[in-house]
Amino acid sequence: MSADSPWSDLERPPLNAGNLRRALLRPESLWSEVELVDETGSTHVDLVERARAGRAPHGLVRIAELQTAGRGRLDRGWSAPARSGLFFSVHLTPTAPPERWTWLPLLTGVATASALARAAGVDTALKWPNDLLVEVAGQERKAGGILAERVGDGSVVIGVGLNVSLTEAELPVPTAGSLALAGAGGTDRDPLLRAVLRSLEDWYTRWDGAGGDPAASRLQEAYAAGCATLGRTVRAQLPGDREVTGEAVAVDGDGRLVLATDSGVQRPLDVAEIVHLRTPTEG
Repeated sequence: MSADSPWSDLERPPLNAGNLRRALLRPESLWSEVELVDETGSTHVDLVERARAGRAPHGLVRIAELQTAGRGRLDRGWSAPARSGLFFSVHLTPTAPPERWTWLPLLTGVATASALARAAGVDTALKWPNDLLVEVAGQERKAGGILAERVGDGSVVIGVGLNVSLTEAELPVPTAGSLALAGAGGTDRDPLLRAVLRSLEDWYTRWDGAGGDPAASRLQEAYAAGCATLGRTVRAQLPGDREVTGEAVAVDGDGRLVLATDSGVQRPLDVAEIVHLRTPTEG
């Protein structure tokens, strides 16, 4: 193996598929299969294609050590060195009504942030609708992102990308971060991934069991408590070069961000209509 091979970094050991399956595939577990591959274009695309072909069971988890064509929201790219983070997607078939599925990326954010607080000792904030933020040298930086995509009328694929051990030199942009740079107590990806998937199982089961009701499942309360966007003045870029600026005052029952504008109007924003969401300090 050459020294410049993506697999030659001994400081980044591989995930252990056997340990993950033993920990996650329990009787009555949400997770039905755990797949671990060395490399793929995108775990998200893999599962969407399989779901469309009817070959993805409910509860399937697909994990990659390296993604060569990772995707974010609006087809934005996501890249990171091999074994430097957690890159996985899950396929779910909720029983909750489809109109409640807008909460799934927010639910995944809550689950991931709460798991990282316990397993890594890192406070992770949520930027509506799908970013995971950590503090590095007094600055908020994006360490992860979430992508949820409905597949037909019956299922959804949720993808998570999380920077774990990236160094400053490896960051794709200066505004990115990682758990290591945020002072994580540990960067062993096996326990981190188990913690995130167990937390996701817990929150999903609670939400789906409540018929997708964000109030009854306490998801809406938990999201608001961890959302760094609330209370800030933000500028929302909309399609057609339109913009809305206002204070983010709430996340409503449909998962929309509510802005209080200077004109005194409360304007709810749906995830689907947002191109970019920025604070004044982000330019």
